[in-house]
Order: sequence, then structure tokens, then C-alpha cells
Amino acid sequence: MAAPFQNSHAASDPGTESAKHILSRLFRNFDGGIRICLWDGSEMRLGCDYPEFSLIFRSSKAFKDMVLSRHPLRLVDSYFQGLIDIDGDLYSALKLRHHLTSLRLSGMEKATLAAKALMIRPYKADSQGCQTHQWTKTFRQKLGLEPNKKLNRQAISFHYDVSNDFYALWLDEQRIYSCAYYEDAGQSLEQAQRNKLDHICRKLRLKPGERLLDIGCGWGALICWAAEHYGVNAHGITLSRNQYDYARQTITRRGLGQKITLELLDYRDITGEAEYDKLVSVGMFEHVGLKNLPLYFATAHRLLKPGGLFLNHGITSDESGWKKTVTTEFINRYVFPDGQLETISTVQQIMEDTGFEIHDVENLRQHYALTLREWVNRLESHREQALQHVPESVYRIWLLYMVASALQFEEGGTGIYQILTSKRAPFLNPVPLTRRDLYRHSE
Repeated sequence: MAAPFQNSHAASDPGTESAKHILSRLFRNFDGGIRICLWDGSEMRLGCDYPEFSLIFRSSKAFKDMVLSRHPLRLVDSYFQGLIDIDGDLYSALKLRHHLTSLRLSGMEKATLAAKALMIRPYKADSQGCQTHQWTKTFRQKLGLEPNKKLNRQAISFHYDVSNDFYALWLDEQRIYSCAYYEDAGQSLEQAQRNKLDHICRKLRLKPGERLLDIGCGWGALICWAAEHYGVNAHGITLSRNQYDYARQTITRRGLGQKITLELLDYRDITGEAEYDKLVSVGMFEHVGLKNLPLYFATAHRLLKPGGLFLNHGITSDESGWKKTVTTEFINRYVFPDGQLETISTVQQIMEDTGFEIHDVENLRQHYALTLREWVNRLESHREQALQHVPESVYRIWLLYMVASALQFEEGGTGIYQILTSKRAPFLNPVPLTRRDLYRHSE
């Protein structure tokens, strides 16, 4: 919920007439209802008669820059800075992303709108905004001179080392930052995340005494679950210092130090060959980068024993190649600097080329939409506590990112899959003839 608009009785600004002309054109065919409040307190309603949300411009300069840049991310950045507010349903407000990217203006219309924007002068009561939390490449990084591993560590830290206390406000009690597994839509997030941990362990057919490697172990929930409930000896690696420190404390507190080891380590630096009976990676390979996917899967293949099982749980795209779009630019600038997604078919092809046999592919797209909506609800309900741990701009980035992601999963533009594979070996059959054992516990 945005703060109340403060300028409702301010003197009218001549620039708002130009702004209203621009808005009338930009939202001529908007599929929805919107109330727009301008910096001088004036307002207008566009679209249908019942606005689903209000868009509040607190700065004439922010409005002017948005029009002249003609880039949807300028609007987003102004929201993160507090120069623009959204009051009402944020999910409905994100209809703007489709509308603005689909606008088709003639050359004459563009020139007219630009001329109108240039007539807008700074307003005396303009909000100054705040600094936005975003990834900015250094000169060396732009030239490609930064070592790849160092860049990955910095990117992981940018996202995951924001604040453990911030994440704790909206994640479940085990701090699982990945898609939950709902047996029905009414289940609690806590139960759905426990479902997910057990579902993965059953898919891997874990047995007491086996060695399990978790690549990108997060705050340690999966390795703890596997050690406690399945008796494995687990090893987890992560690049996040905050996650590493928290996971170590959790392992000690739960008395699992004899069953679990942990390292702050890049997956490319894991040594050995055929060291593990089972491998798992949840929500990590999205950070690998498309060009590094063959190396990532080759590393997993090297570390796995013949006939051993590997489960990769990760997000995919419906378009190949991670082309530059408003969506990909948003993700890489504000959320995941190193994030890149690929199609499920390409991912499977790379896994097969590496020497894995694919046994099972499960689509969890609907589950992630439910997970994200629950995260959004929890974050919004803990706004005041969140702002004690992170700046307003970080709170807004995570909120908008998760709302947009929920919609992407619901619309089908983004997917998420668990792919169960094994390291090919003659005459070895690492999985049963049917999947019946995966669901026997609930019968």
C-alpha cells in the first residue's frame, strides 16, 4: 500500500496539462482501469470506470524522464526510488508491462509526445527519491577482464547476502528459497516446502550411509532433511557467505555435525571423481550462465558414481538463448546479475550430451506460482519489519520481482522442472520400473 498522496491541495502546475495529454495517448487502449495522481495533486482516470490501482507520480522530472527515455524500466526504476508509487493491486498494475511494451506510435506521435514532455518544468514540491539497489558493472567487467569465478561470487552476494533476517520474514521456517510442492492449493507454505524436500529425497531413492552432494545448498534445509530422515552423509556447497554461516549454525544446533559437511565453494572447484552416490541441485543452475551449462553438467557427471542419480531442479524459459528484453534486463539489473534461463529441451539435450540418462521430468510451474504468491503476501504483511533490515528500494525490488514472477509462471512464459537423471552405466538400473514408490507414503 502506497503512502497517501500529499499534494492534493497544492497549486496547479501548468506542466500537468501536458502530462495529461501524454497519458491520454499512452493509455488510449489500456485493457483495465487506472487512476493517475500527478505531482500537483490533480488526477485523472483512464480505461474502464473502476480503477484497479492508482499510479502516483511524486516527481515531474521522473515523469518527464519516463516519456523521453521511452524505456519501461525507467518507470520501474522510478518506482524503486519512491518517485512513483502504486496504490492498490500490484498484480493488476503489472498489466502495464504488456501495455507499454506493445505500444505502437507513429513518428509524428513520438515527436508530439516528446515536445509535450519538454514543456514540463521541475515542480517545487518534487520528491527527490532514493538510491536504487541495482547491479552496475565495473569498467573491468564491461571489458570482460574480471575473472569469471569472482564475478559469480559478487553476483551471488548481490542477491543472497542482502540480509538473512529479511529473508526470514517471508520464507518458511526452514528458509527454503525455491519452489514448494503443494499436494493441494490450500496447504501452508511450511507443509508444501516439507513436501518438496521429501519428494526430492524419494526421487533420489536415498539410503542410509550414501554420500549426497548438494550443489548450491542455500540455508541448508535439504541436506539437513536428507541427513535426519534418510540417514545419508551430506555435503553442501554455496557461494553465499550469509547462507554458509546460517547453515553451519543450523547443522550445529540440530546435532548433525557428524552427518553433514559444508563448504563456501564454487562448483568448478570441487575435486574428485565418482565421489558421490547421489547429487542434487535446487535453484542454482539458473546462475551458471548458458555458456557454462556444459561445464556445470560435466562437473556433476564427473563427481557422480556410475549408476548414481542426479536431480536438477531449476527454472526454464519458453524462449531459447536469453535474448535481451525488458524482462531479462530487469532481472539482470535488479535481481540476479548472472541469471540466465534456457528452454527445457535445450537443458535436456546438454544433459544427454554430457552422458546422463534422463529418467523423469516433472513440471512444477503451477507450484511456483502458488509459492510466489504466498511469499508476496508474507512480505507485504511484514513491510515495517522488512524496512528495519533493508532499504525501501530493496523491499520494492523484491516485491515487484516476485509479483512479476508469479504472473510469468501463471501465464506460462516461465517454467520450472525437476529432471532426474543417472550416470550411464551398462546393466545398472538405478530406478524402479514404476513411480509408485514416490507416492506410497500418501496412500
